[in-house]
Amino acid sequence: MDNTLVSYHLGFPIETVAIFVVLAIVAMAIDLYAHHQDKVISLNNAIVWSLFWIVVALCFAGYLYVHHGREVASLFITGYVLEKALSVDNLFVMMAIFSWFAVPEKFRHRLLYWGVIGAILFRAVFVWIGTGLFALGPWMELLFAILVALTGVMMLKHQGKDEAIKDYSHHFAYRIAKRLLPVYPKMVGHRFILTQKTLNNELAKPENCALRGKLPKSVLYATPLFLCIMVIELSDVMFAFDSVPAVIAVSQEPLIVYSAMIFAILGLRTLYFVLEALRHSLVHLGKAVICLLFFIALKLALNASHHLWGHGISISPTMSLYIVLGILTIGIVASFICPGAKSDKNS
Repeated sequence: MDNTLVSYHLGFPIETVAIFVVLAIVAMAIDLYAHHQDKVISLNNAIVWSLFWIVVALCFAGYLYVHHGREVASLFITGYVLEKALSVDNLFVMMAIFSWFAVPEKFRHRLLYWGVIGAILFRAVFVWIGTGLFALGPWMELLFAILVALTGVMMLKHQGKDEAIKDYSHHFAYRIAKRLLPVYPKMVGHRFILTQKTLNNELAKPENCALRGKLPKSVLYATPLFLCIMVIELSDVMFAFDSVPAVIAVSQEPLIVYSAMIFAILGLRTLYFVLEALRHSLVHLGKAVICLLFFIALKLALNASHHLWGHGISISPTMSLYIVLGILTIGIVASFICPGAKSDKNS
């Protein structure tokens, strides 16, 4: 193919960008159609759909392999696996948020969907900024290496600590949401916002008589689910500060970084229910994620120092993929072979 005739966007031909967008939208439409009703997601269903999203990501990796070569495909898969692994900690935070807000299980998939929509938008901004910063030179790579290593240190400090469920009424997003709209304290189906008419219908019910006259006049009212999704969205923004630098460390091509993140994020809704069932079994997975962060920090530092001093030491994309997969495999296998005291305590 004559590359002079190809229009490039985000570092790749427009056809590659189009394949990514179409594949993501079609797969999401299929997922949403299958889960459009409010019902509890079973473990078997969650496993099947988690595998579905893995297959979708591998299809895109296959396209990259055929049209752009092995190295590009390896970079994508490495970024995908890394984002997936780092998302585990974020999913555990969401479990705590759902528990504090007492969100019924049948509504959790819907909330996770809106959380994913927010993540798609926020990741686009962070990837654009992050890849732009990396272009400033090797000293910026060293700075990102330090940030990723510090994230690993912070996670290491929290290992083994029994964390009580946080009081999210003090969360910044929670307080902002309450200032924006008056809050109706009860859930009304899966509604996030109530109109005055809907509120009056709710207050007319005998079981809600104690709330009559206690809410200020307003056009719209927030429900606890609205407060919950606000907390989830801001929590994900904070999580992006950790995950985006780590994935950008794998590749600075915006499309590779963004597509790897998006395919990983789109599969998180169903992965959530798998992890919820296995959270007390995968006791060493957190340690594996910490090791991944330190590895990425080392990779960044080696790349930066090579650009600065030319020592010739680097880690290839294929080797990075093998190391990432190997560390995660060890963490998962170790969790089942050596469940440890934490598992016994929670059983």
